[in-house]
Amino acid sequence: MAQLSLKGRALKYLAAREHSRVELRRKLGPHAESAEQVDALLDELESLGFLSAQRFADSVVHRKAARFGAARVQAELAQHRLPDDIAREAIQALRDTEFARAHAVWLRRFGEPASEPTERVRQSRFLAGRGFSPEVIRRVVRGDGLRDESASS
Repeated sequence: MAQLSLKGRALKYLAAREHSRVELRRKLGPHAESAEQVDALLDELESLGFLSAQRFADSVVHRKAARFGAARVQAELAQHRLPDDIAREAIQALRDTEFARAHAVWLRRFGEPASEPTERVRQSRFLAGRGFSPEVIRRVVRGDGLRDESASS
C-alpha cells in the first residue's frame, strides 16, 4: 500500500472534519521529517483556505452547543489555541443562548422542577458538569423556563 504524502494526509484529515492548526500539527508530526516541514504545510493550507480557525471554531460550536454550556465549549476552544477574537466571538454567541440551551438539556434529562433539595442539587450538578453558568443553572432548576413557556403559549 502506498504511503500518503504529508499534504495528502493533511487533506484526508481536513476532508473528514475541520481541524485546528494545533490539532493538525499534532497528527502530522509523527509523519513529517521535521517540525518546519509541518509548519510550512500548515501555512500553505491556510493560504489556500483549506485550514481555517474561524471554520474550526464554528464547527466546534455547532457540534457542542446543543449539549454543553459556554464554559465547556470555551475550554475546548482554549485547548486548540485559537486567536482570541475568534474564540471570544464564538463564546459570546453561546452566552446569548445559554438559558435556552440549558433549559433544553435539562428538559430532556429531567422534565420537571425538583421537589426535594437533594434532587435540585443533583440537577444543578448535572448542568454544571456540562459547563452552564451558575446563574443560568439556578434559573433552570427553579423552573423559570417552564413558566416562560406557559406564559407565551
